[in-house]
Amino acid sequence: MNKAELIAHIADAVGCPKTQANASLDAFIEAVTKSLKKGDKVTLVGFGTFSVSKRAARTGRNPQTGETIKIKAKKVARFKAGKELSGKL
Repeated sequence: MNKAELIAHIADAVGCPKTQANASLDAFIEAVTKSLKKGDKVTLVGFGTFSVSKRAARTGRNPQTGETIKIKAKKVARFKAGKELSGKL
């Protein structure tokens, strides 16, 4: 399912125009993004938790040349499915 299909599904389920469903989805994504940038977690009971995880710096290899390269440390977004969502899969 892509974003357009998700918007169509939300619009049908709620009975609102697709433009309103799109605005709602964009607002949700923006709210989650802002919270994660602050370092906060976003927990949706029964669905899951969005959080930020830190990856340490490490060395890797260029697969084409075999040359050793340094990979910088960075922050990545994580999602852990909740018990209810996991049970439905």
